Amino acid sequence: MLLKAISRRQQIPLSYLERLITPLIAGRLVRSTRGARGGVSLARSPREIRLNEVIQLLEGPIAPVECVNNPGVCNRSRLCVTRDVWTELKEAVVGVLESTTLQDLIERHKTKERLGEAMYYI
Repeated sequence: MLLKAISRRQQIPLSYLERLITPLIAGRLVRSTRGARGGVSLARSPREIRLNEVIQLLEGPIAPVECVNNPGVCNRSRLCVTRDVWTELKEAVVGVLESTTLQDLIERHKTKERLGEAMYYI
Protein backbone atom coordinates (compact mmCIF):
# COMPACT_ATOMS: atom_id res chain seq x y z
CA MET A 1 0.00 0.00 0.00
CA LEU A 2 1.06 3.56 -0.54
CA LEU A 3 1.77 5.54 2.62
CA LYS A 4 -0.54 8.29 1.34
CA ALA A 5 -3.41 5.81 1.20
CA ILE A 6 -2.68 4.52 4.70
CA SER A 7 -2.43 8.09 5.95
CA ARG A 8 -5.83 8.98 4.52
CA ARG A 9 -7.56 5.80 5.62
CA GLN A 10 -6.21 5.90 9.17
CA GLN A 11 -6.44 9.69 9.46
CA ILE A 12 -2.76 9.96 10.40
CA PRO A 13 -0.63 12.83 9.08
CA LEU A 14 1.71 11.49 6.39
CA SER A 15 4.78 13.02 8.07
CA TYR A 16 3.97 11.19 11.31
CA LEU A 17 3.32 7.92 9.48
CA GLU A 18 6.68 8.22 7.72
CA ARG A 19 8.38 8.47 11.13
CA LEU A 20 6.50 5.40 12.37
CA ILE A 21 7.22 3.26 9.34
CA THR A 22 11.01 3.73 9.37
CA PRO A 23 11.71 1.66 12.53
CA LEU A 24 9.21 -0.97 11.37
CA ILE A 25 11.16 -1.35 8.13
CA ALA A 26 14.46 -1.46 10.02
CA GLY A 27 12.98 -4.10 12.35
CA ARG A 28 11.88 -6.12 9.32
CA LEU A 29 8.19 -6.10 10.19
CA VAL A 30 7.42 -4.03 7.09
CA ARG A 31 8.90 -4.10 3.58
CA SER A 32 9.26 -1.03 1.44
CA THR A 33 9.24 -1.25 -2.36
CA ARG A 34 10.20 1.67 -4.60
CA GLY A 35 8.88 2.44 -8.02
CA ALA A 36 5.59 2.76 -9.83
CA ARG A 37 4.14 -0.30 -8.08
CA GLY A 38 5.90 0.52 -4.82
CA GLY A 39 4.61 0.99 -1.33
CA VAL A 40 4.81 -0.81 1.98
CA SER A 41 3.63 -4.24 2.99
CA LEU A 42 3.95 -6.54 5.97
CA ALA A 43 7.08 -8.68 5.88
CA ARG A 44 5.26 -11.54 7.62
CA SER A 45 1.70 -12.70 8.06
CA PRO A 46 -0.38 -10.62 10.51
CA ARG A 47 -0.81 -13.84 12.53
CA GLU A 48 2.96 -13.92 13.10
CA ILE A 49 3.46 -10.31 14.21
CA ARG A 50 2.89 -9.73 17.90
CA LEU A 51 2.14 -6.30 19.25
CA ASN A 52 5.10 -6.60 21.60
CA GLU A 53 7.43 -6.50 18.58
CA VAL A 54 5.74 -3.43 17.17
CA ILE A 55 5.70 -1.50 20.45
CA GLN A 56 9.33 -2.30 21.23
CA LEU A 57 10.42 -1.10 17.79
CA LEU A 58 8.42 2.12 18.10
CA GLU A 59 8.76 2.87 21.82
CA GLY A 60 11.71 0.86 23.12
CA PRO A 61 11.66 -1.23 26.29
CA ILE A 62 8.30 -1.58 27.98
CA ALA A 63 8.77 -0.46 31.56
CA PRO A 64 6.83 2.20 33.44
CA VAL A 65 9.98 3.33 35.30
CA GLU A 66 13.65 3.01 34.44
CA CYS A 67 14.64 0.94 37.47
CA VAL A 68 12.51 -1.99 36.30
CA ASN A 69 14.86 -2.72 33.39
CA ASN A 70 17.94 -1.16 34.97
CA PRO A 71 17.99 -1.62 38.78
CA GLY A 72 21.42 0.00 38.96
CA VAL A 73 19.93 3.47 38.45
CA CYS A 74 18.65 3.46 42.03
CA ASN A 75 20.46 2.23 45.10
CA ARG A 76 17.10 1.29 46.66
CA SER A 77 15.96 -1.00 43.83
CA ARG A 78 16.65 -4.23 45.69
CA LEU A 79 14.41 -3.30 48.63
CA CYS A 80 11.86 -1.09 46.87
CA VAL A 81 8.30 -2.41 47.10
CA THR A 82 6.96 0.01 44.52
CA ARG A 83 9.53 -1.31 42.03
CA ASP A 84 7.94 -4.72 42.59
CA VAL A 85 4.56 -3.30 41.59
CA TRP A 86 6.04 -1.59 38.51
CA THR A 87 7.67 -4.89 37.55
CA GLU A 88 4.34 -6.71 37.87
CA LEU A 89 2.68 -4.02 35.77
CA LYS A 90 5.36 -4.38 33.07
CA GLU A 91 4.89 -8.16 33.04
CA ALA A 92 1.11 -7.76 32.68
CA VAL A 93 1.49 -5.32 29.77
CA VAL A 94 4.05 -7.53 28.05
CA GLY A 95 1.73 -10.50 28.53
CA VAL A 96 -1.13 -8.71 26.77
CA LEU A 97 1.11 -7.47 23.97
CA GLU A 98 2.74 -10.88 23.49
CA SER A 99 -0.63 -12.60 23.28
CA THR A 100 -2.06 -10.14 20.74
CA THR A 101 -1.21 -10.28 17.05
CA LEU A 102 -1.93 -7.92 14.19
CA GLN A 103 -4.47 -10.50 13.02
CA ASP A 104 -6.27 -10.13 16.35
CA LEU A 105 -6.50 -6.37 15.74
CA ILE A 106 -7.83 -6.96 12.24
CA GLU A 107 -10.54 -9.23 13.63
CA ARG A 108 -11.43 -6.74 16.36
CA HIS A 109 -11.66 -3.98 13.78
CA LYS A 110 -13.99 -6.05 11.58
CA THR A 111 -16.22 -6.79 14.56
CA LYS A 112 -16.42 -3.14 15.58
CA GLU A 113 -17.02 -2.10 11.99
CA ARG A 114 -19.98 -4.52 11.74
CA LEU A 115 -21.36 -3.28 15.06
CA GLY A 116 -21.03 0.33 13.85
CA GLU A 117 -22.90 -0.45 10.64
CA ALA A 118 -25.66 -2.21 12.61
CA MET A 119 -26.00 0.79 14.92
CA TYR A 120 -26.26 3.10 11.92
CA TYR A 121 -29.32 1.26 10.63
CA ILE A 122 -31.17 1.08 13.94
